[in-house]
Amino acid sequence: MQILKHGVRSRGEDGFLPPRSYPRTALAIILAVFSFQPMTLAQQQSPSEAQVKAAYLLNFAKLAEWPHTGLPEGPSPFAICIRGGEEEFLNVVKSVVAGKTIGTHPVAVIRATSEDELKSCHIIFFRTSEKKHARVSVGSLPKTGVLLVGEDESFLQQGGMINLVRDRGSIRFEVNTDAMDHSEIHFSSKILAMAKGSYGVAPAASSSNPSADGSRRLELSPAPEYPQLAEHLKLTGTAQVEAVVKPDGTVGEVRVLGGHPLLAEALASAVRQWKYQPSPKETTERVKFSFTPQ
Repeated sequence: MQILKHGVRSRGEDGFLPPRSYPRTALAIILAVFSFQPMTLAQQQSPSEAQVKAAYLLNFAKLAEWPHTGLPEGPSPFAICIRGGEEEFLNVVKSVVAGKTIGTHPVAVIRATSEDELKSCHIIFFRTSEKKHARVSVGSLPKTGVLLVGEDESFLQQGGMINLVRDRGSIRFEVNTDAMDHSEIHFSSKILAMAKGSYGVAPAASSSNPSADGSRRLELSPAPEYPQLAEHLKLTGTAQVEAVVKPDGTVGEVRVLGGHPLLAEALASAVRQWKYQPSPKETTERVKFSFTPQ
């Protein structure tokens, strides 16, 4: 499992501000995490950890492609549910999402205290205090249309989809791609690339040994070349692609599933040259590769 190398620095969980005193400039920094909008020097203030996590939840809602069955057209509320934790955090989330909409749906923040309440949520954020009960809660929820977000190191292993983690003063995120696929909630490759890795797919390979996850044996698999520009920028991380393999074993279309665009393209270029064992029919194979400086 790898941790995103992109995030926002924060004051820490004990640095809550009163709900009416959040600086708008600080929230602009957080919202830029996913909107990719430029920030001025005046905007570079340090938001609290609670504000950062609240903004992540809002932007996950805004940038996801939701299945129609889970979010039908109409004015019904989009429910962000908080499971566990303190009242201060709930107030922070309410302040960040106040007046926001997801399409035609006004965003509502709910403190979910029962399993029945969880079933009407679109995003559920499990606080650390709920880690002992998270597995049971996750197992009882619908498999599609609900985004499960946590903040505990074991959350993805319990079936969670996105986990927010602290790393050197920044809030970053990691993704369980298997659970995400089953949920029918989709994010663009640009967003998934920010995670630079995932939990729940084939183990990451070393820089000299790509990991192929599929049904066909490889006959020829030259390793990807570490791009010169990536080396200059000191980029590291894992890329993942999906390849359509023809019956004769040659590779046709290659689709990027995740990873920094430079690294993903290097992997895709290598995989296009691979040769698999022949098969009676066309198959789809997944390949994952970890890039490190040479």
